[in-house]
Amino acid sequence: MFKIEYLIAIVLYMAAVVLIGVLCSKKANKSSDDYFLGGRTLGPWVSAMSAEASDMSGWLLMGLPGLAYWCGLADAAWTAIGLAAGTYLNWLIVSKRLRRYSERVGAITIPDYFSNRFHEKKPILMVISSVLIIVFFTPYAGSCLMACGKLFSQLFGVSYELMVVVAALFVLAYTFLGGFLGESISDFMQAIVMVVALVLVLGLGIFNAGGIGAVIENSKNIPGFWSLLTSANPTGEVVNGAPVFGDPSNIAFITIASGLAWGLGYFGMPQVLLRFMAIRDEKELKLSRRVAQIWVMISLFAAIALGVVGRALYPVEYLDNASAENIFILMSTNLLPALLAGLVCAGILAASISSSDSYLLISASALTVNIYKGIIRKKASDKEVMWVTRAILVCITLFAMLVATSGNQVIFTIVDFAWAGLGATFGPLMLFTLFWKKTTYPAAVAGMITGGVTVIIWNFFIAPLGGIFAIYELLPAFILSSIVIVVVSKLTGTPSQEILDDYDAVVTKKA
Repeated sequence: MFKIEYLIAIVLYMAAVVLIGVLCSKKANKSSDDYFLGGRTLGPWVSAMSAEASDMSGWLLMGLPGLAYWCGLADAAWTAIGLAAGTYLNWLIVSKRLRRYSERVGAITIPDYFSNRFHEKKPILMVISSVLIIVFFTPYAGSCLMACGKLFSQLFGVSYELMVVVAALFVLAYTFLGGFLGESISDFMQAIVMVVALVLVLGLGIFNAGGIGAVIENSKNIPGFWSLLTSANPTGEVVNGAPVFGDPSNIAFITIASGLAWGLGYFGMPQVLLRFMAIRDEKELKLSRRVAQIWVMISLFAAIALGVVGRALYPVEYLDNASAENIFILMSTNLLPALLAGLVCAGILAASISSSDSYLLISASALTVNIYKGIIRKKASDKEVMWVTRAILVCITLFAMLVATSGNQVIFTIVDFAWAGLGATFGPLMLFTLFWKKTTYPAAVAGMITGGVTVIIWNFFIAPLGGIFAIYELLPAFILSSIVIVVVSKLTGTPSQEILDDYDAVVTKKA
């Protein structure tokens, strides 16, 4: 399958991304504030599109189309609906107040925000949030490297493991150079590449499948495929050149609730929340919200439709869930001229690196800013912090590579767990700190721990019981964390006057 045009296109794309990092390196290296938050200078378009590109990752171009190809509309569509609603609500109710609050308390990272918000004397909240970021972000970064490995392996016919290493080295070098500003600007470019790639390949796919009517007719002939209330059940077998499907599974209420619950995750996603903190003017957030919402709706619709069209075009190409995640690559390389196919496949690279660079940088900042400088060496210079950050970036990247080569080859599964962990750990507390004046410090600690621990316990020990317990762990963890925050706040009195003054100043726009 290898063609020199694929290599040329990928190399050109990677060169453009590195150039952005080089151009931003001078500003990024002025100070740790510039490196980790871009000096709060992002414009509305960059804020919106870089937030969504860093959020969606390779999951958008591989995981979601693969899910739709494998079992039809239901699971993919309910998840997409939840994500679209979560995107809108996050930009609508969280963005402005977090921008204002983070500046008021002098925070450049999410652990910084929680710690400074409560004026904690001992950095307990900071350490807990930093550790939980590492726990859930490292597998997230691993899923991005996995997408790159699958892309390069299929395009060039070489070892998947080798391609994971190549992708990791590229992302690491580029993150070294440009920091948050370079990452955000390149993510803006990558958001454009991603949506153009999806729409272009989808349009060609529909044309080659015989039109929208033919695609719908094919979907209706597959039991449970063309429905929001049933799920197809592929057996992985082929008879007389056609795939074999078992009886469709009914979509239970908990499956719908699980899909919609994905939207709750947005309230705790550091890669998105940081864009709220970094925008140059809170008045520009309204435009950012509209841009982000349009991008998300087009991208999610196109990704799901692409999986449905792919099933019509290549009904027996993939006989297991993991390999089905390659449907976007197959359609691109079969329907486009080689050079253009390479550029379109760069959309997967775009999706993956736009997320992995964010995850690596956020993870490194959690350890460097919040633990190394915040606890171990409080007098560390900016130059020292920058060097320690780069050393930690290398260590985290190595661990993400181990995740990517661990044997679990389903991107959707890894993203599913990491999304729940971050959403339940930070989401409830973020909402309460921004909108409930009486949230106390002990409640913040208890709520954060409850969210993170519940996700882990539910995923590994409760969900396997099946039935109602198979619900997506984000939902029960989010609810439990919220209950704990309320109950503990009621039991531990009133926050200090200093904390109340900050809250009042932010709410009344005196920040």
